[in-house]
Amino acid sequence: MIIGIPKEIKGQEYRVALLPSAAYQLIKHGHKVVVEKNAGAGIGYSDADYESAGATIVQEHAEVFQHAELIVKVKEPQPSEISLLRPDQILFTYLHLAAGKALTEGLVQSGVTGIAYETIEVNRRLPLLEPMSEIAGRMSILVGGYFLAKHFGGSGVLLGGVPGVLPGKVVVLGGGASGINAARMAQGLGADVTILEVDLERMRFLDITLHTAHTLFSSEAHLMELLPSVDLLIGAVLVPGAKAPKLINREMLRRMKAGSVLVDIAIDQGGCAETSRPTTHDNPVFVEEGVTHYCVANMPGAYARTATQALTNVTYRYIEMLADLGLKEACQRQPALIGGINVMGGKVTHKAVSEAHGLPWSAPNI
Repeated sequence: MIIGIPKEIKGQEYRVALLPSAAYQLIKHGHKVVVEKNAGAGIGYSDADYESAGATIVQEHAEVFQHAELIVKVKEPQPSEISLLRPDQILFTYLHLAAGKALTEGLVQSGVTGIAYETIEVNRRLPLLEPMSEIAGRMSILVGGYFLAKHFGGSGVLLGGVPGVLPGKVVVLGGGASGINAARMAQGLGADVTILEVDLERMRFLDITLHTAHTLFSSEAHLMELLPSVDLLIGAVLVPGAKAPKLINREMLRRMKAGSVLVDIAIDQGGCAETSRPTTHDNPVFVEEGVTHYCVANMPGAYARTATQALTNVTYRYIEMLADLGLKEACQRQPALIGGINVMGGKVTHKAVSEAHGLPWSAPNI
């Protein structure tokens, strides 16, 4: 199979979908890997590294799409890329279609088979999303603490406090992969940490794992009680494949202190606050109701080398399976892949996506 690795064209996105070492392994399996020029240059993987692995370097973005049967990316196709896709191709990437109707309709019209990393579920886990959730969770505390600084419009609270001064208060909505990593980082800084969660078994796990963090059953009433004293609020809720639930409305934000910070990790899925809207690494924050919002839609892209290595660790076995076996047999071997198929043959094939946009749903034709 011909596997194509285009350079990511989303703003401030330096991740690449495949490491040279992974390209080497695919080529050993008898496949051809086509890589766009400078696809990994931004994070220290040169064209020479890929050529040494046996990959073919092409000069133009469109060439990758023209040659490849399996397109492997990091971020969802940008508008200029949709027209390059065709019905006989498989696209394997993060899609987050529930947050974008135009993208969904574009992929449907292209006829491509779009497999989303974030909706492949194994034993109630999302193994291809977890590494990016871990990075986003840890990063949320770094950027949240940064924008609490007074010269960035924050309240001037240092999360860890100092001797004689109480630490800042961090509230994390959701105890999944991103939530627990946010809590761990905040705890490490010495902040006062509370995690809101609805799953009682998960709360028991969090209680055992995070010795100094508090757990609280997630309800609107509990959140309303906490908000007036919160310095940093982390939105880390996730419903696989679906739009994030809006747990924070404008009235709730008004209860927060001026200069407090909201980091909405769920922004890829539409965000968990009524006031959230996607931002970029170039212009990451805005203020609503006196609260600084950080809503960057590709947070892990800030630490692109670490993120690329972590992503390839989990995606490689699926890429190899698709290349070695083809889609039908790969789905038979690993049924979780079927849950990753969001669009196929001009139809929406993931129920949460169809419900998000009011589009017809069809089962994947496997």
